[in-house]
Amino acid sequence: MDTTKPASTAQLPQVTEPRNPGMALDLDWVRAVQANTSAIERRAATLPGRRSVKKAYQAAWLLKAVSCIDLTTLSGDDTAARVRRLCAKARQPVRADLLSALGIEGLTVGAVCVYHEMVAPAVAALEGSGIPVAAVSTGFPAGLSPFPLRVAEIGESVKAGAKEIDIVISRRHVLEGNWQVLYDEMRSFRAACGDAHVKAILATGELGTLRNVARASLVCMMAGADFIKTSTGKEAVNATLPVSLVMIRAIRDYHERTGYRVGYKPAGGISKAKDSLTYLALIKEELGERWLQPDLFRFGASSLLGDIERQLEHHVTGAYSASYRHAIG
Repeated sequence: MDTTKPASTAQLPQVTEPRNPGMALDLDWVRAVQANTSAIERRAATLPGRRSVKKAYQAAWLLKAVSCIDLTTLSGDDTAARVRRLCAKARQPVRADLLSALGIEGLTVGAVCVYHEMVAPAVAALEGSGIPVAAVSTGFPAGLSPFPLRVAEIGESVKAGAKEIDIVISRRHVLEGNWQVLYDEMRSFRAACGDAHVKAILATGELGTLRNVARASLVCMMAGADFIKTSTGKEAVNATLPVSLVMIRAIRDYHERTGYRVGYKPAGGISKAKDSLTYLALIKEELGERWLQPDLFRFGASSLLGDIERQLEHHVTGAYSASYRHAIG
């Protein structure tokens, strides 16, 4: 990405890749996957201190982060009115005066993510914007409802207009090493999605080890996942840099062997602008610039956008404002 100035053109349309069709389950490959936890943690610990950008460079990277946000509301008290407000923010994620000062127009978030019941209001509110609606599905967040109901839930969300489906895997299959069962489950979910892209949520905080995270990532990609995602945001531990490193290296290995690019979505616990910069730096170093597009990288976040907007205002005006000036819903 050219970071010599914040931006001078409108956000480019999302680049599209051939969808990952999946492959036959290769258990030899899966069982050969290991994870050196101490080395992974050392690598992750050094990243925030070594990768820092300032001034116009920082503004450019923050604008990139905005374009990769799945603006999300997943609360029990969600209403159609709240979702419409969120969609209005998705259309205009950064205040118009700030974008004008930065010389950019046409910036939107990557998608809006909601429960199934809120898909229809979101689709209506985003009509004509080009912003897709993502629906969480398959018994989110635990994934423990009857399997036929989980598959049917996907179909209902697609019918309602969702273009992306965030499914949750059955964690027990990973913990018990039932890779064939996990593969078959993921294949069924992929088939039910049809043309809608599927993001496989691994709930990494509940998988026990980084080796399990690596193997689950690989199995889901073999089964045809378009994205792999860290968390539901409801676990005690959500996205972390060590988990992200494991997952994106699995993505890199899969691409090297098959030629297909799979997207990555860290979700939960990413609320500060400086954290988004660290994740973007990790993606660029490990996967390359092609993955810094919203068709291959997303943040699952809501409060992150407010902090990014505050940082952009500081870049433009030299002063920080109160967070209430950057409401997102």
